[in-house]
Amino acid sequence: MKKIVALFLAVLMLLSFVGCASTGTETGTGEGGAAAADFKVGAIYINSKNDTAGYTFAHHNGIVTAMKAMGMDVDKQLFIVDEVPEDAEQVGAAVDTLVGKGVNIIFGISFGYIDAMETKAAEYPVVIFSHATGYKSNSTNFNNYFGRAYQARYLAGIAAGLKSLAIGNNNVGYVAAYGTEYAETASGINGFAMGVQSVNPDAKVYVKKLGTWADEVNEAAFAKELIDSFGCGVISQHCDSAQPQIAAEKANVFGCGYNSDMTPDAPKAHLTAAIWHWDVYYGTAIKAAMECGEASKFVEKMGTPAYYGGLKENFVDVSPLSENCVEGTDKAIAAVRKLIVDGEWDVFSGVKLSVNAQGEVVKTDAALVDNQGNEIVPAGGESVADSVITGTMNYFVAGVELV
Repeated sequence: MKKIVALFLAVLMLLSFVGCASTGTETGTGEGGAAAADFKVGAIYINSKNDTAGYTFAHHNGIVTAMKAMGMDVDKQLFIVDEVPEDAEQVGAAVDTLVGKGVNIIFGISFGYIDAMETKAAEYPVVIFSHATGYKSNSTNFNNYFGRAYQARYLAGIAAGLKSLAIGNNNVGYVAAYGTEYAETASGINGFAMGVQSVNPDAKVYVKKLGTWADEVNEAAFAKELIDSFGCGVISQHCDSAQPQIAAEKANVFGCGYNSDMTPDAPKAHLTAAIWHWDVYYGTAIKAAMECGEASKFVEKMGTPAYYGGLKENFVDVSPLSENCVEGTDKAIAAVRKLIVDGEWDVFSGVKLSVNAQGEVVKTDAALVDNQGNEIVPAGGESVADSVITGTMNYFVAGVELV
């Protein structure tokens, strides 16, 4: 019965997609493309679509921003199933619901959706599936997307490092979803720590991991532990909510958030956040989906099964610096941003940066070493490969300690 229903829905979707392609180009989407007025977007969120900060909020804002920029009616053309845990059966059910709504593309925003998204992409070949933070894809209707968050983390680390110098506290805390189990978290932690050390070489980053992507109770509790037990004066994070920043404010210390600007959540503590401009990707993907004419040509239209943008593409950045930042933080961040955007330097290379609040940058050939003393990149060597940053980085750099 499930197969019959799936086949029926797939046929409906095929007719719907062909219908879109045959409506002409009144919206300027190009010959053979689906008209914007008829196109439907589906999204599966791990948290509530009504969140006001954090991971799901950032993705939802990105989708809505992209759709509005294309003249689409969000109320009529965006369909969401939210608060879906990383459970294959529940993700599959969410996909079935969205396919039943006639969506042309489905965005799944959580890493743990990966296997279910892959399975459903094969089950519904006339629907496009696009999965965030993962690594699986096919050659037709299923791709993945992520970005160089480690670059933005490095910039946020500069703000944290300058603040640690100003308050005379070399201990920096980091509440992480995971540690070295995932390259996504390891690369983010490492990038942040190296940014801190670029302005405060004596700083040490203490990492406390949650073992899950979202846990608001422990996000706050772990931040408090890092402050109380390890004396951390700045708290950063890789978790979904603003709770670590709120905990920092309650303890009269400072912090760097993630995913969205968390200054409104902790105005007396927050410095800046590593953020995503998800609309950059969502706009690109929706436009490609409209223009490709049929789902089987989506990956070809995108030009790659994996989208991986960074500062250069304005896909990642830091949020506006708050008044809690040290004077000159903006100049220091701008100097390093320019090096990255211009392609003159990247974070995980054998070239170390020393940065001051006047925006002066000194480059020094120095080996990239992990916290066990192993050489990762020789002095002067090229940055580690993208495949390592996204897939196999399973170490912390020197100066990082898991507690």
